[in-house]
Amino acid sequence: MSEVALTGVVRRYGAVTALAGVDLTVPSGLLTAVLGPSGCGKTTLLRCLAGFERLDDGEIHIDGVPIAGSGLHLPAHRRRIAVVPQEGALFPHLSVADNVGYGLGRAARRGDRIEEVLTLVGLAGLGHRMPHQLSGGQQQRVAVARALAPRPSVVLLDEPFSALDAGLRAGLRHDVREALRADGATGVLVTHDQGEALSVADRVVVLRAGRVVQAGTPTAVYREPADEWVAGFVGDAVLLPAVVLDGGTARTCLGDVPIADSAPAGPVTVLVRPEQVRLGTGPGTVAATVLRHDFHGHDALVGLRLADGTRVTARILDGSPTVPVGAEVGVTVEGTARVFPTTVTSTLISV
Repeated sequence: MSEVALTGVVRRYGAVTALAGVDLTVPSGLLTAVLGPSGCGKTTLLRCLAGFERLDDGEIHIDGVPIAGSGLHLPAHRRRIAVVPQEGALFPHLSVADNVGYGLGRAARRGDRIEEVLTLVGLAGLGHRMPHQLSGGQQQRVAVARALAPRPSVVLLDEPFSALDAGLRAGLRHDVREALRADGATGVLVTHDQGEALSVADRVVVLRAGRVVQAGTPTAVYREPADEWVAGFVGDAVLLPAVVLDGGTARTCLGDVPIADSAPAGPVTVLVRPEQVRLGTGPGTVAATVLRHDFHGHDALVGLRLADGTRVTARILDGSPTVPVGAEVGVTVEGTARVFPTTVTSTLISV
């Protein structure tokens, strides 16, 4: 297990600044997901950690030992950092066992480490097979096993599940997470998939324009986003103009909603998640018209238009009952709203 610390890391490509002073700590033995849109600096950050890129400024330490910065650039092969690429990049002429053992010394290859890591990734007994005899998901498991085999200080995963179909991807990423945990590895997962980051990581780091805008547990990043952009990027968000009243409530087009933050009286923007928007009838509900009903099996998203023209969405967690398009329903908000000190036109942001 190793802790990684980045301080003021800057990386430029000509006039483009890919990383603009990144301060980040990756805790030992945990999986940290680096999340952000295309072009935010995720891959550059991974390449700087791996030693594939030189820093223009800042420092990187592993367990307090500098590996980059202040004129130092420890070569990639001396950092004890393993990389799992988007594609498995296996050697097609080598067996599974030989692929996994490629980075091991002769003595380690004769030992039981190869079979140990194959067992960790769910491929026990398949060391004799060739890469072309494996499915795409199995090949990615081999790539993870190869990364774990030499017991690196850190394992970097560069969107390793992006090429797989959704059903396979969900199962594989959890198996890989358990393999990292079982081997005591510190992991950094680069991804643009919000669901992936929230579901498998111990910590989530959100990048925007080469800077860290928020870092914390998945629960904290989702429930307490640092700003409106993070709120909309990490999950579905309904952002509404509101006015804070005395007594810890905000008046919105969905009615008076308790707020989770202390805020002075006056105009603000509030965040509610679609799962907080409930359909029903009776006192306190706001009239709305159903615009769409998107069924996803485990849940459904219902698009709504309020009488004033504001559009919001509700998530029905069990996916039912089916609400016909054009129906008139009542809407309420359950729970508290997050407050931001800005005002915007009410917006539904779906990512």
